[in-house]
Amino acid sequence: MHFDMPQPPLLSRAVFDRADAIRDDAERMAAGWPTAKVLLIDAAGRYPVTDSGALHWVAAPTVAEAPPGDAVILGFDGSGGAGGADLWTRRVDHIDGPTDDARRGATRLSADEAGLLATALGILNWHATASHSPVDGSVTRPARGGWVRRSVDSGRDEFPRTDPAIITVVHDGADRILLGRQSVWPQGWYSTLAGFVEPGESLEQCVLREVYEEVGIVVREPRYLGSQPWPFPRSVMLGFAALGDPADELAFLDGEIGDAQWFHRDEVRAALARGDGWSRAEAPGSDDADRLRLPGSISIARSMIEAWAAE
Repeated sequence: MHFDMPQPPLLSRAVFDRADAIRDDAERMAAGWPTAKVLLIDAAGRYPVTDSGALHWVAAPTVAEAPPGDAVILGFDGSGGAGGADLWTRRVDHIDGPTDDARRGATRLSADEAGLLATALGILNWHATASHSPVDGSVTRPARGGWVRRSVDSGRDEFPRTDPAIITVVHDGADRILLGRQSVWPQGWYSTLAGFVEPGESLEQCVLREVYEEVGIVVREPRYLGSQPWPFPRSVMLGFAALGDPADELAFLDGEIGDAQWFHRDEVRAALARGDGWSRAEAPGSDDADRLRLPGSISIARSMIEAWAAE
């Protein structure tokens, strides 16, 4: 049985202009600053929100008179017409007013807002760990509107880093799906299997290796489904489906997985229908504490499980 995701995951639906054409034009970016908007994000990844949960942008002149060196241009907002406004982001120590966290609050955002938030988190998280060149240790400074860090000694450019990881729906080709849970997760929380791609490895090879390392079975026919940025801190999740045999004995070889089970499609559909996800964990000993809970809708894992369950 093959299946496809009916639409891209939540963080992969944006279509905004990412402003690449003006990143080298300091004069153009400065000229747009008086009418620009800035998304502030703190060190914990929290961001300001409106009463409806949408992104709360602040007027750029209230942040600084000109684009600060640590600000990053994200794109353009054309919703206001006449060229719209430039959109920037900047990391700050403190945010006044109501805030939210992307793992929870992104579900309340439009497609473009969710994409802008994912972009802001990913690029700012990279900047936080890229203050020195990995080549010679020299100090680096932001350039190209924040999309490059340039060595002050050699002028060498370092580009944003994104770490690729596979995430896999293992199923039996019929009505059962294999889901795992890390030992530190609350009882009843299960998700798909995932891991980072290693050097010298194709995505398909990574699927086979990661599944074997995590649950000790050999899967076959890895098939690409789709992808999603995952800015926690700066990854891209590459979704796959693969076939496995429920008769194979499970073994948790790398210690990351505390438990894994084959679930019937009816169990998964019931869990999806409840809609509780990982947003709420029952108290130990309660009637619902051990009930199957699946990842929230921000995750590509949820999208892939939903697609499998719908077939």
